[in-house]
Amino acid sequence: MAALLIAVVITLQAPHESAAPSHSATSANSAESAELVPVPVPEPSERAMEYYRSGIAIWFGVQAWRLAIPAVILFSGFSARLRTFAKRLGRSWFGTIAVYLLAFYLITFVIELPLDYFLGYVRPHHYELSRQSLGRWIGNEFKSLAIGIVAAIAFVWIPFLVIARSPKRWWLYTGMLALPFAIFTAFVMPIWIDPLFNAFGPMKNKALEAQILSLADRAGIDGSRVFEIDKSRDTKTVNAYVTGLFGSKRIVLWDTLLANQNDKEVLAVMGHEMGHFVLNHVAWGISLGAAGSLILLFLVDRLGRWSIARFGNRFGFDSLADIAALPLFIFLLAGLNLIGSPIQLAISRTMEHEADRFSLELTHTNHSAASAFAKLQRENLSNPRPGWLSVIFRSSHPPLGERIDFCNVYHPWTSGLSGRYDSLFRSGTEQSKRAD
Repeated sequence: MAALLIAVVITLQAPHESAAPSHSATSANSAESAELVPVPVPEPSERAMEYYRSGIAIWFGVQAWRLAIPAVILFSGFSARLRTFAKRLGRSWFGTIAVYLLAFYLITFVIELPLDYFLGYVRPHHYELSRQSLGRWIGNEFKSLAIGIVAAIAFVWIPFLVIARSPKRWWLYTGMLALPFAIFTAFVMPIWIDPLFNAFGPMKNKALEAQILSLADRAGIDGSRVFEIDKSRDTKTVNAYVTGLFGSKRIVLWDTLLANQNDKEVLAVMGHEMGHFVLNHVAWGISLGAAGSLILLFLVDRLGRWSIARFGNRFGFDSLADIAALPLFIFLLAGLNLIGSPIQLAISRTMEHEADRFSLELTHTNHSAASAFAKLQRENLSNPRPGWLSVIFRSSHPPLGERIDFCNVYHPWTSGLSGRYDSLFRSGTEQSKRAD
């Protein structure tokens, strides 16, 4: 989830009648024609298809694992015993919660470490997608653990307090708190959390940075910030993304993408990220997520009450306000999120498609955008046309084959038609006035 910037549209002008067109006009027409040359969808390599097929099997295993761990902790009565231990050690209500959370995170970290090691280190190295050293991977795992523990102790007590004070309407009040919490998280992540894992800095290619900033100005984005991130020491895959809210908004480019793609391809990718920014996709995602959380928490309340009534003796607690109910919350949320994931992913794919459209209307560089996706497919070992079930349950982006196809056929400006987002772009005159 979570969660932005934009560019230079080349307005098509009717050619002036002339017996001998100028060299510059001929070059411009030639460049425009070159951008309309279709890019074929690359056939995935055997390696890529192996990666795709094994990924499906792993996905099923991961979903089962994420449900099994909290279920075992619950039905074995271990959570209740852990709460009793935390109560003796913590003494107070908050102390009990803090000790429980610390112990719970440490225990589940150890349980999940072998799977995390396989997914995060062994598998990427096996497919030659990773350059990360074992020491750096271990360091990042412990950083994530520390952040998770601090965040849990800082915030998890709040819903348990709400449940204790309002057992029947806690889901409504907690759902209302989800929106400010999501906004806070989206704001602080780029500033305080992300730099703990990666080195962010200004772009090294200043000429390309100037083009990106000009593109952003054309898109109506003021005060644009573009960061280059040193990912080549960790991975061979390529990526770029938009993150943050308000003053923390930024576009982040992996150095692997800059090394893999030419300037026009990078600008096409930037147009996409700027589309997220201008179309407020991060804010929309947070708002829709907060609205969905109300439904989710209502279902958790009803299913949680039923579960305690049915299995409370085995669980060792009789109220959702008991911190020992944490694994029950995790189990129910994991299950409901899995059921609701097709809706969440469909919304995400729609936003990604509109960002692709935005980029094409902004830059008119169809060939460059399509070739950027083709390179992305090869470098990331992607299957350009996955099965529909895989798309529905696993894909936050449209399949790369569909994105390349769209780049090849979407160019309404060549027929004198307006684009959906043309009104959002600044004209050359507006840019000149701003410069003056």
